[in-house]
Amino acid sequence: MNELGKRVLVSRRGCLKLLAAGLGAGMMVHHAASAVVAAQKDGPQSGTGGLTVRVARPFDAETPVGEFASFLTPIDRFFVRSHFGPPAMETIEESRWRLSVGGAVERPQVFSMTSLRQLEPVTITAVLQCSGNGRAYHQPRVPGVQWDRGAVGNAQWTGVRLRDVLQATGVRAEGRHVQFQGADRPAVATVPLFVRSIPLEKALHPDTIVAYEMNGRALPLLHGAPLRVITPGWMAESCIKWLTDIVVREDEAKGYYMQTAYRVPGHLASSSTRLNADAMVPVEVMPVKSLIVSPESGQHATIGPVMIQGVAWAGETRVAKVELSMDEGKSWKTAQLLGEPQPYAWRQWRFIWPAKVPGIFTIVCRATDEQVAAQPPVSPWNPGGFLWNGWDRITVDVNAS
Repeated sequence: MNELGKRVLVSRRGCLKLLAAGLGAGMMVHHAASAVVAAQKDGPQSGTGGLTVRVARPFDAETPVGEFASFLTPIDRFFVRSHFGPPAMETIEESRWRLSVGGAVERPQVFSMTSLRQLEPVTITAVLQCSGNGRAYHQPRVPGVQWDRGAVGNAQWTGVRLRDVLQATGVRAEGRHVQFQGADRPAVATVPLFVRSIPLEKALHPDTIVAYEMNGRALPLLHGAPLRVITPGWMAESCIKWLTDIVVREDEAKGYYMQTAYRVPGHLASSSTRLNADAMVPVEVMPVKSLIVSPESGQHATIGPVMIQGVAWAGETRVAKVELSMDEGKSWKTAQLLGEPQPYAWRQWRFIWPAKVPGIFTIVCRATDEQVAAQPPVSPWNPGGFLWNGWDRITVDVNAS
């Protein structure tokens, strides 16, 4: 790498570390994005604060799967999904931040961060996963960010129950859905705002929260500072960042990101199926899924015991078992689940494989949840490339010594 390239790389890493920590000035967003654009060529690029950049502007980057060896994903290694990029730093000061709650409520209110913090705090450990995680594996190929396996992470979220916020305003009888909007804005006025809603039942669940901390620290800018929604067990498009507005509605939110995007067929469909709007339903609950964290695909091993480790999660239920196969699913061996089960969090697992002969081996894993739903060999196709949970697979080159 030449000297200019080194300077760009160092600058980019430094900017993104500050962004992930929620530090810096408002124009840091522009400088960080510019550095990424200047350094990125064709395809994904690693080395950006430990993340793999999929899109430079707005910034979309995933976590290398090897980072999932820890139960909690470190903030500076946590994947980032952006539609328009974050608001400027100077606009997110806690002293100035306001959350408006209105619509089908008895008492519309505007909450400050101080008034929100007076509500009972709650901490939830939960997986956050982009709906498009694994999109690169769908065949035929679908448009969108070509996420591999790392648009997911497990974090501890602290905030207040959304239920408590809504109860303070008094939801009226006609309220059936809760709509969210954040402070991020598209660069072009003709692009629709990112607005989503969830059913009232999910909003009133005691584990659905409005979070202001992540892994024991104030939310960083790239992850929604100072306030974001966390809907445990659901895909991340409902976990609106930079939250400014809550509206209780009789129906689902309107607009592109609710009525067109983030929807999947209500029944199995193929790429040749003609899908009408009424055949599509919103993406909501995460399906059961597992990943092999180590060894990495293509890694060498020697004959003898080989430690295989990974993680598994199951949306609103829990993981019951994880199994591995070295013969493309003809036979399965059960892995050991580690730690204690926690609702919404992932479960680490390990398996010791007795490699007996040299050669290149394909290892696949699948998880089954407590409702006996298991990962399929390949996920059903859908036009958005969402909810991929096919068997995870790696290859290992076993040597005699």
